[in-house]
Amino acid sequence: MRKILEAISLGALAVLFWITLRTLYGPERLPDRIPTHFDLVGRPNGWGSPSALLLLPLVALAIYLGITLTSRFPAVFHYPVRVTPQNRPRLQALSVRMIVSLKAELMCLFAWIQWSIVGAVRNGSGSLSLALVPVSLVAVFATVGWHLVAMLRAASPGSNSQAK
Repeated sequence: MRKILEAISLGALAVLFWITLRTLYGPERLPDRIPTHFDLVGRPNGWGSPSALLLLPLVALAIYLGITLTSRFPAVFHYPVRVTPQNRPRLQALSVRMIVSLKAELMCLFAWIQWSIVGAVRNGSGSLSLALVPVSLVAVFATVGWHLVAMLRAASPGSNSQAK
């Protein structure tokens, strides 16, 4: 599962860079002024030059590298439960899977945001999808919630921490 999530993360990051580079240097130029910030319902409330689109892939790359590095050291994570020699392997596996899942979700989210910004500029609407914020929040909180519940179960007395 981890390899699949890593591939999704890397693929989404590559798509994000492709969208950005094709938009900035491709045949169809953007106007000199585009929306660069949006409120919670997707209406633009900040404007800038098309070069501002470079910020999102750079932030995504920094997050990708940071999460990748962090996921290599599960022994130093802070867990919501008491760690024992019996539950340590299961807790570490769950925490790494949670982090790698969140990385995949964030990279897909950033690619979706960039795609939406470019689409909004090109079709003249100037607005992002209303689904962007709720879908993103549900995905992130569901991932964290599921993994926290799994960690609580893995740490409960009598649970077989090696199973599952």
